Amino acid sequence: MSARAPDRMQIMTELVNETEVSLLECKVCFEKYSQKKKHRPRNLPCGHVICLECVFSLAHPRNFRLECPFCRRACKSSETSDCLPLLHLIEILSPATNIPLASGTTTGAGDEAAVSASLGLTFNLSFGGWGTLINPTGIAMCRQSDCVVVAHDGKKRIKLFGLSGSCMQQFGERGDAGNDIKYPLDVTVTLDGHVVVTDSGDHSVKVFDFNGRGKLIIRESFCLPWGLDTTPENEIILSDPEAGALSRLTANFRKGELKKVQKIQSNLCHPREVAVSQTSGIIAVIEHLIAKGPNYSSTRVKIFSADMKLIGQMDSFGLNLVFPSRIYATALAFDREGHIIVADAYNQVVLCLGKPEEFPVLRPIITEGLSYPVALTYTANNSLIVLDSGDHSVKIYTAS
Repeated sequence: MSARAPDRMQIMTELVNETEVSLLECKVCFEKYSQKKKHRPRNLPCGHVICLECVFSLAHPRNFRLECPFCRRACKSSETSDCLPLLHLIEILSPATNIPLASGTTTGAGDEAAVSASLGLTFNLSFGGWGTLINPTGIAMCRQSDCVVVAHDGKKRIKLFGLSGSCMQQFGERGDAGNDIKYPLDVTVTLDGHVVVTDSGDHSVKVFDFNGRGKLIIRESFCLPWGLDTTPENEIILSDPEAGALSRLTANFRKGELKKVQKIQSNLCHPREVAVSQTSGIIAVIEHLIAKGPNYSSTRVKIFSADMKLIGQMDSFGLNLVFPSRIYATALAFDREGHIIVADAYNQVVLCLGKPEEFPVLRPIITEGLSYPVALTYTANNSLIVLDSGDHSVKIYTAS
């Protein structure tokens, strides 16, 4: 038996090596695929896969059209998409994958630990990973219990973690029953400890207690309820990208009684992510403008006062004037001091845009260790929590 173990190990090593050469290598430039944007694997409409850099190299500079180098089928670069099976395979085979600890967390060896302390944040730990979390979409912090609430596409749609990464509770199966959640998009926690989820499956907003018991389902002719956050008055601000609107929900969450649904802003352009300052009540929202480029649509950050007066706005083009690369905002939050914090999935960074009165004063605060940040939240002690859908993990950065 002992003589067979080295043989099996050699076979597995050869299989992994063959997989890396045959599947995890771009057949145009012969560079290895990676989760970083330059050599990220992209599906062509014909089914062939090449890296993102080769997509840009082959695309015409004016009409962004290219031909598949293998079958010559024509397409636009905007019609390509991430090859998720290869990205998952890269994650599984990567030798740099974080090493699990007894608690289920991972240490920050490598890129994540290289975040400069001079920017005010230091990588602390990450937890989750494929299987524990599957394509996570939303994150929120419960200040009462120091609990991190994550919405994802797993069997139980909502997971509650301690700050050490241990799973404390999970609920919300996919289905049509009252406590079920079909397709969660975002999550927030009220000041009295209720979990509020937007469900695109039935276009509703659902409220649960921390034990997963359904308290309230709100269907007020929403077109597509998406982002949401809690105000200092324990109300909910909700975005609806298809309606182009923001709404304020007022309810007695303990009793499960809806009091009022009020549209507070309209004529927005596909508003999705929304955040509310817990100190001033100022509201920030990300609009997703109509795509005109080869890959990513443009985004615009708008800032409103608590009474919905426009304070300022900045789109991708304007931010590009003060940042060397195009910015595609995918998440935002307010820190304890009221700074506007934005995640940029295109450049895999997190940026500080300053306070509303000085917006935008752009400063990168996390520049390495992220794959595809989709949501942000802060703890009571001002630690930043990033939900990274690229590697299905939660990453915590503490103030230094």
